[in-house]
Formats: sequence, structure tokens, C-alpha cells
Amino acid sequence: MATDGRGNQGWTSPGNFTSLCPNGTKWVWDGLGECAQDGRDMASIYLGLLSILCFMVSSLPQYWNSWKTGNMDSALSVWFLLLWLGGDSCNLVGSFLADQLPLQTYTAVYYVLADLLMISMYTYYKLKNRRAERRRALNVLAASCTLGLTASLTRLPGLSPELEMSPSEFRSRSLLSTADAGSITAFTTKEIIGFSIGSVSSVLYLCSRLPQMYTNFKRKSTEGVSYFLFALVILGNTTYGLSVLLKNPDQSEGERSYLVHHLPWLIGSLGTLSLDLMISVQFLIYRKAPDQNVSLHQEESTPLIRS
Repeated sequence: MATDGRGNQGWTSPGNFTSLCPNGTKWVWDGLGECAQDGRDMASIYLGLLSILCFMVSSLPQYWNSWKTGNMDSALSVWFLLLWLGGDSCNLVGSFLADQLPLQTYTAVYYVLADLLMISMYTYYKLKNRRAERRRALNVLAASCTLGLTASLTRLPGLSPELEMSPSEFRSRSLLSTADAGSITAFTTKEIIGFSIGSVSSVLYLCSRLPQMYTNFKRKSTEGVSYFLFALVILGNTTYGLSVLLKNPDQSEGERSYLVHHLPWLIGSLGTLSLDLMISVQFLIYRKAPDQNVSLHQEESTPLIRS
């Protein structure tokens, strides 16, 4: 969860850890703000950290591929990048408002920063390869930066509401939940807003793949697009979804209620796997096909009369 019930003063003291998270792991409590009390919780933590690692390195192959080929503006769909940024921004705001797991919020912050860097590179190659579209590319960059920075500001100290809870109100997670497994905990107003924004995020994630699939189909090529970007995203989304599913429900919350409260984020991560796998199929189909744009450019530059 994004908030763990610890106040701003004295939350690192051993007494608070002992009373709020009995039998918990100290480094998880201090470093991540989560209460991990058994093997299932620790598996969720490790999978969440692996997910962050996958997403951190997923963009690096695309950066290298773009620098090597210089055709990032034609290889990637701008709508793929913008919808991805929109989904990540809504994911960040929704995770915070809906009190999702801390690892979900930390991962969402990195998503937005990585998206901004990717769009910045797209804009650079757009300006470099098509100077006639300078103004449009700058508008895309400005809008993207504004959207991303606005979402990131919600996590800055002093701009987010401070929540203080007593030890009795802390919703520590336990393997054997005392709540009715079939009941669903009522949403607060803040959680409803976060759930709604998270739902928009999952829709944007699902829609973001479609422009890239169309771009690959139109070009009949995946040249300039790094497959490792999608392979690592597939691995990251899989571990991310598993980390959420493995986390024990709150003591006052059943399994069904826990799944319902996390549903948009599960759809956003696991739901995109099928589309990413379809893009993987495109890599197999078009792996030996030359980029039609490049072929057309070469044909236009070929002299009519050879010397």
C-alpha cells in the first residue's frame, strides 16, 4: 500500500516496528514501508524488486538501438509513447490515491521518468530528421513533460496529504485473514478517485500497443525497434502482477476484496501481456523484412542513368 500507517515522527523506532509489524522483516519495513511477515509477503517483495529492475533496464536497449539506427521517429509510434506516458501518469496518481503497495508507487514514479526520457529522444530524432515538423515535435515534448511532471509532483513532500494512524488502525497483512473471504471492503472517496484513475491507466496501457502494432504492420518492418524493450516489459509486467497477487490481504480484508481493490493495476500489467506477445510475433514475421521507408528512400536516390 502507498501508505503504511506510520506517522512522520518516530516511525523508525524499534518500538513502532515491533507493535505495528510483529514478526516482520526489518529491512523491508525501513526501506520500503511494507510489513512482510511471512514467505508469501517476501516473495511479493522480491518479485516487485525484480519488476522494477526489469523496467529500469528495459529502455536501455531501445536507447542504444535508436542511437545506432537514428530512425526512432519512424520506428516508434508517437501515440504509443504518449499513451504509454498517459497510462504511467494515471498509474502514479491512481496508486497514490488508492493506497496501493509502496513498490507499485515507486515503480510508477520510475515509469514516468523513463517515459519522459524516451519521448525526449523521440523528439530529438524527429527534429534531426524532419526539421519542418519542429514546432509539432516541441509541442509534443512540452505536453508530455507537463503531464509527467504534474503526476510526479503528487509524490513530493508537502504536496501530498499526511496520514497518521494509530497502531490499532494499521492494516498489517497476515497469511490467515480474519475478514470474510467473500466480502468486499467499502471504498473511501479517495480510493474511488484512485480506482477510477487507475482504470483509465489500464485502458491507456491497452490502447498504447495498438498504434505501434499498426506502425509495424504499415512499415512491414520492426527495424529501429528493440525487441528487448518489449521482452523486458513482458517480464516486468509478469513479475509486477505476481508480486501484487502474492501479497497477503489485509487483516481486515478478504482475498476477493483485495483483488477488487487492485483490479485496474492487475489488468494494466497482465492485460498488456497478450498485446506485447502479438508484437513479439511481429518481430518474428518482419525480422528479415527491410524497412519500406528506407527502401523507398534508396530507390529515389538511385540515378536513372548509371555511369
